[in-house]
This record gives sequence, structure tokens and C-alpha cells, in this order.
Amino acid sequence: MSKCDLCPRQCHVDRTKQYGFCGAGAKLTAARAGLHFWEEPCISGPGGSGAVFFSGCNLRCVFCQNRAISRGGCGKEITVARLREIFDELVWQGADNINLVTPTHFTDLIAEALAAEKPPVPVIWNSNAYEEPESLQQLAGLVDIYLPDYKYADAALAARFSHAPDYPQKAWEAIREMVRQTGPCQFDEDGMLRSGVLIRHLILPGHVDNTLDVIDRITEEYDDEAVLFSLMSQYTPPEEPLKFPELNRRLTKEEYDRAVDYLYLCGWENGYVQELSSAQSEYTPDFDGTGV
Repeated sequence: MSKCDLCPRQCHVDRTKQYGFCGAGAKLTAARAGLHFWEEPCISGPGGSGAVFFSGCNLRCVFCQNRAISRGGCGKEITVARLREIFDELVWQGADNINLVTPTHFTDLIAEALAAEKPPVPVIWNSNAYEEPESLQQLAGLVDIYLPDYKYADAALAARFSHAPDYPQKAWEAIREMVRQTGPCQFDEDGMLRSGVLIRHLILPGHVDNTLDVIDRITEEYDDEAVLFSLMSQYTPPEEPLKFPELNRRLTKEEYDRAVDYLYLCGWENGYVQELSSAQSEYTPDFDGTGV
């Protein structure tokens, strides 16, 4: 942490003395840990996903729906030992897996926690994919399922909304490393994902062309036997209007239909599509320190 290089931001700040771009210092900080039922069916399952929501984020998208924690403004500092205890508590509650949400800026500490005692259920790395392959290599054999976003295929859009013009290439390099580690998706007899990569993409209002380019990018390299793809329509505009007018509204039916039709046209059959009605605030839990 004395010269942080965990992600493509390459802040090189001493996080023992100051915060990085991600808003995090040297200690693990989490805002919530509990059973979460709003992931894809092969993730949530009957028992729920044991989600640990970490504070801070190295991307900071202007439209972030978890902005209460992504800016690093709330959460509780915990030790590596306490994180291991949280894993045990979630398993005891019946969690079907351990779901590490926005973990990138704590990669080394989380790897330490997992290496000491890996949970008896699959471990999920739920990230924005703006990561360095070298950092992800610390997780080989420790993470079973990668759940990355692939937000942008358009560098200009990545710069505009996330101040990360290199996102399309960096995220793709990270996803390749994830697939290299896990191989094709594997399921148990109940249809629960046990290992593999499930790529998510959130359709942004006014920018369906970006979504089509994302689908093209994934289709060029993978098929639905190698990875799963989840097309999400749950975009919800923030309470305070953004300076980007198109982001101050929900998706239209025409936008949604165009994206879904193109996904099927490209041959994707195994995966997930959200209904347009899925844009609900209930997908965002209260980050009140529960379970931490």
C-alpha cells in the first residue's frame, strides 16, 4: 500500500498516509455484509448470496447506483481476521456463496483473507473489471466465479462517464485473465454456478450503440458455452440530476428492445436478460453497516 498499483489508475500513492483515487486507505473498509437475493438466479439461489459490500471504488461512474459507498464516504474499517469471520457468519446464515462486491482496491488484503482459510462455498469476485491482470493473478485458486461488468466498448464514453478512456482495453484484458483462471462455466445439479465467468453489462439510456458494441466485442472472442452474459436494464437515474441529460431518465422500451433483439441475433441463448420493469431502487440495499 506504500505505492499503490493495484488497478489501472496507477495512483502510486502511499495509502497508509492518504487515500487513493478509489477513496480508500490502507485498511479494509466495508459498508454491509448479508444475504443478497438480487443477483442472477445462478448466483442468488434459494439461500441468497453472501454479499460483502466494500467501500470506495476505482472507477466512480457519474451514474453510480451505489454512490453512498463508492465515494468511500461510509463504511467501517475491519481487519483481515474480521473479514474471515464475516465469511463464516454468512455461510452459517445459509449463503450459497461469498460475493465480494467492488473489491478491486483491496485485492491484496482479500487474497490474504482467502488464502488463510478458503470458505466452503464458491467465492465470487464482483467487480467493474477495471483491474490489472497482475493483481488478479493473486486470486488464482482463491476465487471460483468472476462477475465482472463490461461497461464500455466506447473509449470516449468511458472517459466521459468514468474518467477512464482506457477502460475498454483494460477491462477486456482483465476479463481474459478471469476466463484463463476459471475456464468454462460449471454448474451443480441445482443449476447454481460453481465456477466460471459471468459478464454483466448495464444498458445506458441514449447509448444503446455502446451496448451493441459490447455484445460484438464479447461475441468475437467467446460464446455462451465459454462465458455467461447478463444484459441489465435496471438503470435508475440519480436523485440529483446529472449534467448529461440522457442519464436523467430510464431506458425506453425501444432502447431495451433494440439491445435484446441484437443479443439474440448474435446467437446468445445461455445467459440472462432483465425485464424493463427491473429498474427498481430495491436492488440497492441499505449500506448501514449491517453484518460488518
